[in-house]
Amino acid sequence: MSKIFGMSFASIYPLYIKKAERKDRTKAEVDEIIYWLTGYDETSLQKQIQQEVDMTTFFAEAPQMNEKVTLIKGMICGYRVEDIEDPLMQKIRYLDKLVDELAKGKKMEKILRK
Repeated sequence: MSKIFGMSFASIYPLYIKKAERKDRTKAEVDEIIYWLTGYDETSLQKQIQQEVDMTTFFAEAPQMNEKVTLIKGMICGYRVEDIEDPLMQKIRYLDKLVDELAKGKKMEKILRK
């Protein structure tokens, strides 16, 4: 099992925000990506953060993974996201990839595969 599976989402979330803010993007945009990908809303996301759930629980309890996740393609951490076999690791890397795209200046419509 990967070490990241047991890490709390609450410990990783601020890193996503920092990465975005370093490139003049916002926490609101990171949240929008998370809502789009997982189906969480502001209240349910905050609850997950406050309860310090691990990444396994965070994705297991996600209300509805977006059906457009298959449109997320490309490299992240040296792996092609579409080729990652472990379903949980793939979901984590989808989120990493979307935050990466935000930090690289992509428009939200493209990030959210509209």
